[in-house]
Amino acid sequence: MNLTAPVVDYRKLRPKSLSSPQFQHLKLLIFWPVFGLIFLYLERYYPAAQYYPMHCFLDDVIPFCELFVFPYLFWFLFLVGMHLYTLLYDIEAFRKLMHFIILTYTVTAIIYFLFPTCQELRPAEFSRDNFLTRFMTGFYAFDTHTNVCPSLHVVGSLAVMFTGLHAKRLQTRGWRIFFIASAALISISTVFLKQHSVLDILAALVLCFAAYPLCFSPRIARRVWKMA
Repeated sequence: MNLTAPVVDYRKLRPKSLSSPQFQHLKLLIFWPVFGLIFLYLERYYPAAQYYPMHCFLDDVIPFCELFVFPYLFWFLFLVGMHLYTLLYDIEAFRKLMHFIILTYTVTAIIYFLFPTCQELRPAEFSRDNFLTRFMTGFYAFDTHTNVCPSLHVVGSLAVMFTGLHAKRLQTRGWRIFFIASAALISISTVFLKQHSVLDILAALVLCFAAYPLCFSPRIARRVWKMA
């Protein structure tokens, strides 16, 4: 097998061929715009009567550190990169990734509807003035402080980590360390930037490890997604 060659020739893709076995996996991508619209509604238009602040004593111990902007933003490249890689080189891993995303993000959206949460951890002002703190000022103004538990940043990071650990062409010690370290850094960046409470991370971990066997255990996954 050529490890550098794409496993699907997307040059042959036509609208009619989406139902063929070769390209049927692409239908899973429809979830992203659907979820995007749902999340936009939750963030901007959903009239929640009350938001429950997420907070624990560890949140008061963890300091704000603007250097965690880098792993926090790396999340976008981490998530998009794994989608592109698996689409080109590992369709089986892509399906597992998307099944995990669909399951965990749907459950998260339902939780946001039923149990609206917020965080009140952002600093009123920064003790340092630099490019990163100024960036966070603008980011806070753009990003709402609602719908935080479970953390989608953590859920997405673990989705990529699990997929990377299962991808056939990434079975080396270096790649394993990379995926685990990246997911860990991205997850803790959310509390050091005061975007999330430690409780949001814990809730995401519980959700992810509950969903893991349903999507990455071959026997269970086949049974579950055959019925879906």
